[in-house]
Amino acid sequence: MMTPVKVYGTTLSTAVSRVLACLIEKDVQFQLIPINMSKREHKSPDYLKIQPFGQVPAFQDEEVSVFESRAICRYICEKHAEKGNRGLYGTNPLAKASIDQWLEAEGQSFNPPSSALVFQLAFAPRMEIDQDEEVIKQNEEKLVKVLDVYEKRLGDSRFLAGDEFSLADLSHLPNAHYLVNATHMGDLITGRSNVGRWWSEISSQDSWKKVIEMQESGA
Repeated sequence: MMTPVKVYGTTLSTAVSRVLACLIEKDVQFQLIPINMSKREHKSPDYLKIQPFGQVPAFQDEEVSVFESRAICRYICEKHAEKGNRGLYGTNPLAKASIDQWLEAEGQSFNPPSSALVFQLAFAPRMEIDQDEEVIKQNEEKLVKVLDVYEKRLGDSRFLAGDEFSLADLSHLPNAHYLVNATHMGDLITGRSNVGRWWSEISSQDSWKKVIEMQESGA
């Protein structure tokens, strides 16, 4: 029997939830090991051995350690190509390249402004940190430009990388979820015809619903 892989972190983390959704899509057994960041467990010497930057998630597959959520997702998809959703990371070089280019778009263009907005609008109030209106304004403008590109793309394609749900779409789920459900800027996504249709479809994936259930149960 295959030993479950280990994911260190909390489901409230966007990066951790990205990895969990991928594992569920690929039907790979996992064990979520809580890391209490308020107690600085992510800076402990033992943890830094598997995540040298002291962030979450860290990932272990027996003696193999991987960090950075998108790299972890690629590893999972490559190792378990025949399990679960076989097309999640493409089944040929062209499909993989298409997925990779939109994964890069997510990581470099969508993630920075959406992460800034999620922190300022959803997390700063919980942490009793003052919101920075200038940061909010600048990142809203940046995100609008990114989503304008997505709107055009999704007018030509059902999903970002083609006609099938892929890792490129999955990677957007965590930040988009917070934007739509925990801030007043959800209409940046839901208010666009094509992006809104896409969001409705990807957020209805069973894998993402299970991640949300884990979040709501306090996992």
